[in-house]
Amino acid sequence: MNEKILAINPGSTSTKIAVYDGRKQAFLKSIKHDQEKLRSFEHTADQFTFRKEMIVNEVRDAGFDLSQFSIVVGRGGLLKPIPGGVYEVNEAMIWELNHPVSEHESNLGGLIAHEIAKEIGPEVQAIIVDPICVDELDDIARISGMPEIQRKSIFHALNQRAVARTFARETGRKYEDLDLIVVHMGGGVTVGSHHHGVIVDVNNGLNGEGAMTPERTGSLPVGQLTELCYSGKYTRAEMMRKIKGQGGFSGYLGTNDVQEIESRIQDHDEYALLIFRAMAYQVAKEIGAASTVLKGNVDAILLTGGVAHSKRMVELITERINHLGPVKVYPGEGEMEALALNAYLVLTGELKVKQYH
Repeated sequence: MNEKILAINPGSTSTKIAVYDGRKQAFLKSIKHDQEKLRSFEHTADQFTFRKEMIVNEVRDAGFDLSQFSIVVGRGGLLKPIPGGVYEVNEAMIWELNHPVSEHESNLGGLIAHEIAKEIGPEVQAIIVDPICVDELDDIARISGMPEIQRKSIFHALNQRAVARTFARETGRKYEDLDLIVVHMGGGVTVGSHHHGVIVDVNNGLNGEGAMTPERTGSLPVGQLTELCYSGKYTRAEMMRKIKGQGGFSGYLGTNDVQEIESRIQDHDEYALLIFRAMAYQVAKEIGAASTVLKGNVDAILLTGGVAHSKRMVELITERINHLGPVKVYPGEGEMEALALNAYLVLTGELKVKQYH
C-alpha cells in the first residue's frame, strides 16, 4: 500500500511542509515568508495561490512527484465548534474556510490540502486534524459570568492532544484513562484540562484569555479594559491589535522574541526579568486553576510549544506547580508529526474520517 503523506501547516510567518512515508519522515521544510509580501494581501484567504504555489514548488524541488501521495493533510482552521478528530475537507468545510468567523492562517491548511489532492486525483483524500476550534467543553465551563457572553474553545488542539497521547504511550497507559494538564506556550498560551481523553476546559488562546504571552495580553481587568475601549484614544481595530499582536512581551518590551528577552536578562535588565517572570507566574496560575477542574486528580502536567525550549521559563513555572503533579516537558510544536501520524492511521484504517456538517 502506498503510504506517502503530504502535510501542510500554514503559520503567521511561514508555511511548514513535510513528506512522510508511513511513519518515517522523508522531508521537512519551513518556508519563510516575506512579511511585506504577506501584508500586501488584504485578507488571509488572498494568500491561497501564493502559498500553494510555493508548497508545490518546494515539494517538486525536493524530488517528489505529487502523484506519489495517497493523502494530503492540512492544519485545521477556525470552523464552527466541533469535537476532536480527523475530518474530510468537504464542500461544507471549504465554504466555511472561505467565509471564516475570524481570519487565521490555519484556515488555509484545509483549502490548500483540498486543491492539491484534487489535482492529484479523485482517489486522494484531503483531511484536517484536530483544528483549533475543537470544542469538548463541559457545559459548566461555558458559563462566563455574563449571559450575553459564552466562553469559547479555541486552542492548540492538535499539539495538546498529540503530546498527551505521546505521554500516555511513553508511560504504558491509555490517554483515555488519564487526567492531564497540557500547556502549549507559543505566540499564544493555552492550558487544557484533559479528563479521560476529553478536553473539558481550556482558555480561548486566540483573542486574549488566560495568561499573558509573548504577543497577547491574556485576561485583563474588565472594568479598566472597558474604560480604555471607550476612552476615545483607540479604534476597535487598534484595541484588537493591542490585545493580540501588541500585548504581552511585545507591549512591555517591544519584542515577542523570547531569546532576545533572555539575552537582556543575561545583561542584567531587571525590567525584562520582571515581565518574563510575570508570564511564568500567570501560566502557573492557569495550571493551578486547571487542577481544580480535575478535582486535584492530576496524573501529569505537560509543558509544550516553542517557549518550552526556554529552560528559565520552564523552571519558573515548575517551581510554582510541581506540588500539583509530575511535570514533563515536550519542547516545540510537534504539529507536523501529529498531522502525519493521524493521516497514517487513516490510511491503515485505524482512524475513521468524520464528515463536517
